[in-house]
Amino acid sequence: MKRKILFVICLLFGLLFINAGLDKFLHYMPMPKDMPPGMLKVMSAFMEIKWLMPLVGIAEIIGGLLIIFPKYRALGAVIILPVMLGILCTNIVSVPSGLPLAVVLTIINIWIIIENRLKYLPMIS
Repeated sequence: MKRKILFVICLLFGLLFINAGLDKFLHYMPMPKDMPPGMLKVMSAFMEIKWLMPLVGIAEIIGGLLIIFPKYRALGAVIILPVMLGILCTNIVSVPSGLPLAVVLTIINIWIIIENRLKYLPMIS
């Protein structure tokens, strides 16, 4: 039962990041109307760095795809972790209204890492 729950959570988590990554390239999700002015400045600064958003989008797509498949889930969680920490920090500093979702996604990512901790042992030994 635990394995099925983990699979469903990882599937939804992966699809969410694939969707977010594809939006970085295709721009099909509209920007929120009530975005704080500070966040608009941050987003425009991110857009000035031409390579940053495509890099984040590629990491989200690859990480999301890898998290869906159990064999590669540990690698996907490591790829998504820096992106997830960036999302969490952005929500803490600029947009506190998105903080609950960011915290839940961070907890899911940490849970995936903990579930696959044995796969990381060769990297640290």
